[in-house]
Amino acid sequence: MQRTKVAVIGAGSFGKNHARAYSELQNEGAAVELVAVVDADLARAREHAAKYSVPAYSSVEELLKNAKPDAVSVAVPTIHHAAVARQLMEAGVDVLIEKPIAATLAQADEILSLATQHNRVGMVGHLERFNPAVRATVPLLNHPMFFEVHRLSVFTPRALDVDVVLDLMIHDIDIVLSFANSPVKEIRAVGLPILSSKVDICNVRLEFDSGCVANLTASRVSTERVRKLRFFQPKQYISVDYGRQDLLVFTVGKPISSQLPSQAATENVSAELAAARQLFSGAAVLAQAGISMTKPTVAQEEPLKAELKAFLNSVRERSQPEVTLLEGRRALEIALAILAQVQQHAQRIGM
Repeated sequence: MQRTKVAVIGAGSFGKNHARAYSELQNEGAAVELVAVVDADLARAREHAAKYSVPAYSSVEELLKNAKPDAVSVAVPTIHHAAVARQLMEAGVDVLIEKPIAATLAQADEILSLATQHNRVGMVGHLERFNPAVRATVPLLNHPMFFEVHRLSVFTPRALDVDVVLDLMIHDIDIVLSFANSPVKEIRAVGLPILSSKVDICNVRLEFDSGCVANLTASRVSTERVRKLRFFQPKQYISVDYGRQDLLVFTVGKPISSQLPSQAATENVSAELAAARQLFSGAAVLAQAGISMTKPTVAQEEPLKAELKAFLNSVRERSQPEVTLLEGRRALEIALAILAQVQQHAQRIGM
């Protein structure tokens, strides 16, 4: 198979990982070839390009003139996404744009229009879609009615140009929108700047037309790292641990004998499972209540590599990507609406 030539634009914390993952896929025999790393800071571009023995450039113009890639990962600051995507798509290059798709809805609409006009594959890097635990959850969905989501991170100076909603919560916004599969009816939100000039912690309540409700909390000033999504649907409770890449399912009304893990299997299971067993006072009480507890097998894989493989497959087959530009726009629209609600709440309480 002919190799797809790829480049990475932006050699910051996200971009350097894209370059590393492309190179690893190439070394593993995938039909891909990393041909360049681009960054306005040429020294930084050279530092990362040298690791993979590829050229470094300081601009998109230089890249297009010298390397002529088929596809590119765009990992520049969000405010530059639309401008960089425009240059690439007008030159006939397919793009994977890191989340969020753009800084404004107008910019997102421009990207969608350009992709249609130039017949380009455009995908948005909502990484958690490719988390193995999330992928294993999709077949279990029937009618989610309540979500409780927490994404907590310790403070770092990375990505302080955007609020925590666009930095962290947007991952969970995308997942909840995908799982709920219903228009958002109402948004309530509160958020505060703590260690930066932007919103560093935020709590949101989303209500959907379907009647589903989602509570989301994101913080980048926590003392611990937590990345969990829990939801209830008819006769079922499902817990997803993004970090551990595992999944726990409680179901009402199924035989328990074949569902419970063995004693040996539970010795090294997640804290979630241990807490659940304690909550229900052990398997005997679960059985009496007619509740089965399962821990589905999740095939471990680095989400970024899974994302890049999906993008490359869409490029080769000229097919719709797993996370479309329209879905990226939808997540951005809700994220911006949340920030507007945060601002309104702050004004109401005089902050």
